[in-house]
Amino acid sequence: MIKPGEKSEKFGLVGTITHDVITYATGQVFRGLGGILYQAAALCGLGRDVFLYTCLGKELRPEVNKIIAPWPTCHTRGIRVVPGPGNNVFLHYPDKGERIEILESHVPPLRPRPIIEDLPQLGLLILVINSGFDLTLQDWRKIVRRAECPIWFDVHSLSLSLNLHAARHYRSLPEWKEWAEGGTYLQANLKEAASMLGDPAKRPSRDKLHRFGEAAFEIGVKAVFITLGKEGVLVLTPEASQKLGAPGLSHIVDTTGCGDVFCAGAAAKLSSGADPLEAAAYGLELASEASRVSGVGETYTLVRRHLGP
Repeated sequence: MIKPGEKSEKFGLVGTITHDVITYATGQVFRGLGGILYQAAALCGLGRDVFLYTCLGKELRPEVNKIIAPWPTCHTRGIRVVPGPGNNVFLHYPDKGERIEILESHVPPLRPRPIIEDLPQLGLLILVINSGFDLTLQDWRKIVRRAECPIWFDVHSLSLSLNLHAARHYRSLPEWKEWAEGGTYLQANLKEAASMLGDPAKRPSRDKLHRFGEAAFEIGVKAVFITLGKEGVLVLTPEASQKLGAPGLSHIVDTTGCGDVFCAGAAAKLSSGADPLEAAAYGLELASEASRVSGVGETYTLVRRHLGP
């Protein structure tokens, strides 16, 4: 239990651990674990205690255990092992346009009780919708009502169609306020923001993004982070808005998980008392460095060796 006035460096991380097959137009192929392990890798690399809450397919358990074994601050009692292959995702990055995502299999929604039981000791709770099947809205509302710590909500795959074995498409997301209400920080990329604005096929204007931010502030959100890929991030707060450019890199290996690493870096700074702009700048730095490597294991090593305690 956290005493009044104390800050906890313990992070609750809710979402899905995935197995990704990633292909590029160049012919490159990467295979490995992903999902919330990207946030966990970066946070653990920074020396933060991370409590994972996820359903994990039994067939993925040995690989997950092996990769997180060197992460001493990663706590796994919130992992529920379920039968089957787990959450398997195919991702393709073409030369131009949006990446193609196909969900081949998924795990059942997470039960809220383990999260609720641990809430008193957490300093920040992060929810990342990795599949769209991660957690029901009803159960998420139960968690939010009991949470006293700040909450970071990453919309991510909530904005995608829920079909299997075929390319997923961005869809209108009018229910986004029900998910975000009570949260402290909201993260989305441009396509996800467009989905929440009701027109996923159209790139939102700066004015529309500001109106989106205002709608978020009305339901209690303190800061909105719109990730812009190579262009950086747009930070919206009730007081101001500012676009931060991403650091230039000459050698990019894999951009998968960069948004997740941004989340981890920014959340770590916010929990230490930084303001949203400072936090976003650090998140961008961390994500840019992570693009030099591929996979969650290398991400942890990079953060631990170069940017960790």
